[in-house]
Amino acid sequence: MTTPRGARGAVPRHDDRRRSFPQVAPREAPDGRFAATWWGNAWVEALEDTALDPARLARGKAYAGRGHVDAITVTPGRVVAYVHGSRPRPYRTEIRMRTLGDDGWERFLDEATARPDHIAALLDKDVPHALEAVTGLLPAPGDLVPDCSCPDDGYPCKHAAALCYQAARLLDEDPFVLFLMRGRGEQELLAELTRRNAALSAAETTAAAPPMPTVPARAVFDAGERAGLPLPPPLPVPDRPGRPAVFPPDPDAPDPLALDLLASEAAVRAHAFLTTGHDPVAALTPWQDAVRLAAAHPGSGLTASTRALYRDLAYALDRTPTDLARAVAAWRQGGAAGLAVLEEPWDPPAGPFDRARPALIAADFPAFRPWRNRLSTESLQLRLGRDGLWYGYESDAGREDWWPRGAPDHDPVGALTDLLGR
Repeated sequence: MTTPRGARGAVPRHDDRRRSFPQVAPREAPDGRFAATWWGNAWVEALEDTALDPARLARGKAYAGRGHVDAITVTPGRVVAYVHGSRPRPYRTEIRMRTLGDDGWERFLDEATARPDHIAALLDKDVPHALEAVTGLLPAPGDLVPDCSCPDDGYPCKHAAALCYQAARLLDEDPFVLFLMRGRGEQELLAELTRRNAALSAAETTAAAPPMPTVPARAVFDAGERAGLPLPPPLPVPDRPGRPAVFPPDPDAPDPLALDLLASEAAVRAHAFLTTGHDPVAALTPWQDAVRLAAAHPGSGLTASTRALYRDLAYALDRTPTDLARAVAAWRQGGAAGLAVLEEPWDPPAGPFDRARPALIAADFPAFRPWRNRLSTESLQLRLGRDGLWYGYESDAGREDWWPRGAPDHDPVGALTDLLGR
């Protein structure tokens, strides 16, 4: 199994109290709601409940849906972006809110570490209602203060409303953005949660009953063998892999998040071997295993932990994070076979490949050019895998920058249809 660079030595941590998010693509909100999570909706409602003009809110929601909000920067107590309005020059817009004090964060951390399921929920990018109840993380009506460089004195103006709606989409994707708004960065929070959880586990172990006397296993086995006693039956295999231990942060130790990932992977492999007698990843190369690890990482979006994982895995194998991201897309498209399609052009025998172009022409896709196992246009490509499936790829026109897209299919027209979203 490939080890991330953080597991070989300490990696300097960056200050994650400032995060910038690229411009969100235009998107219509289903049922008029921009947020999909309960905390994202609570964020929107905090501003809507104090808005003085519903018409400005409606225009702000339309601005957000049409992609008028540029990149968003989040720092403690502030969300800032440039928002395009009716004039050529965009307006600098921000939403301010108070940060939590030390007492509020102590209540949050105490409540989070009191129950293991709370920590598990946070790691899965979920916010338990109980944490909000004891800390007041989410803003109440009047807590969000809009400000904009436009001449409109509405409260809020349509630009501030648009920023608020787009910020709700960020919260949906990653609730740690909410924690940053309230004053704490993701890595800072995870390190403190890990430290407290380890301290709690140590205290519980110390308070437990003293260990029972032990006997060497070899001595028991030899005695039973001399007496002709049969070996006890093997223990039953658990229903699911176990969870790893808690690894407290230490500047001279491997990164705890990398250790947690590797320990979890080892538990899954061990459980599979116990239940099937087969190690599902033993035959993989270090590069394939690194791609598999990154592809299995939960919530592999633009989070700090995901960026660090991609960087460290790529560094360990002398690849770039872009190489790894492209390979992860191929793995998610088709596993090891999908990765082979990405990296290994080959010359297919006559048969399915020769029948593909007439099928595409009959389906009104006449512009595909053949090369080895690939059929290409300026921006679309189909690749025939050794497994007999067609894999879709896309690139910006005029660039040889192909990325796996869509689901593989035995029919080239079906793969292309899925790629185009028809």
